[in-house]
Amino acid sequence: MNSVTGSKVMTKLPRMSNLTLTLACGAYDRNEALRTGTVKPEGIDLTYIPIQSPPEIFTRMIDFRSFDASEMSLSGYLQMCAKGQTEFIALPIFPSRVFRHGFVFVRDHIKNPKDLEGKVVGVPEFWQTAAVWIRGILQHEYGVDLNRIDWREGGVDVPLSPQELHLRKTAGGYRPEMLPEGQCLNDQLATGGLDAVIGARKPASVGKVPGLRRLFPNYREVEEEFYKRTGIFPIMHTLVIRTEVYDRHPWVAESLYKAFLESKRICLEQMHFTGTIRYTLPWLFSDLEEIDDLFSGDPWPYGYAANRNVLETFATYLHEQGFIEAPIDIGSFFTPVLDSTQ
Repeated sequence: MNSVTGSKVMTKLPRMSNLTLTLACGAYDRNEALRTGTVKPEGIDLTYIPIQSPPEIFTRMIDFRSFDASEMSLSGYLQMCAKGQTEFIALPIFPSRVFRHGFVFVRDHIKNPKDLEGKVVGVPEFWQTAAVWIRGILQHEYGVDLNRIDWREGGVDVPLSPQELHLRKTAGGYRPEMLPEGQCLNDQLATGGLDAVIGARKPASVGKVPGLRRLFPNYREVEEEFYKRTGIFPIMHTLVIRTEVYDRHPWVAESLYKAFLESKRICLEQMHFTGTIRYTLPWLFSDLEEIDDLFSGDPWPYGYAANRNVLETFATYLHEQGFIEAPIDIGSFFTPVLDSTQ
């Protein structure tokens, strides 16, 4: 109240500017609304940097802190946490998930999973999330003794560079024998130097060179049965924030979480629009009906509670395979969020 005129005095508050953040992630359909700015995280001016290669994202984030937030290998993140490294903290957002039965490639003499025992099997990186999942599934679902496999590590279709070979050989922790310089997994599989290859990518020779095939030719059927029985749709990657950012602005976790949820909702809504086919999949609507029935309408759940079984199973595999020394409280490695979908 103005003491002279008796009128009210309105004080104009300064406008608070949004927090500026960079986020690197794959150009996934479920994130498209975030990338284009259709969905804007509350209080954040977000620069979404789409990068096709996950290893590039991981390396730039871990080695150079190139982004405020980024997609991150689930295996790599949990191993860092188990070692007490606290540079990042994860949100319960999972940009990449892939069933893995279809990524075991073998020569014809391998007829069933147990035949892998006593054989030479290649893998791009022994610790990678895809490889941990595949080995865990082979062990727990098919009784494969992983210690009876002779492992080799190397590039999939292109040999590792001398620098990459040196970095891997000098890295801490267990490493299987590296392929010689100038050789790659694809060539070794095609010529019989390897009996099988597992990992995140299909070697180029599979489907082109006689005598090579998937261990599970009917992998979709096998993966559907696996999901119905276990409830596991394997998580490959999570999303991390630099801890220094989260400590200063803990609210960004829920702002990003809500934005990712909304972006995914828009993606699924547009995918289900029957006026035209959004993606180059002739039987998209038939697939969607099957997927909706199998996954109860959401094949890509976020949140810790909805994924607890998947995450704890993966943590068990990490421990059993020697990547972490003791069982971990995996829930403590994810930011708490108010999840209205649960």
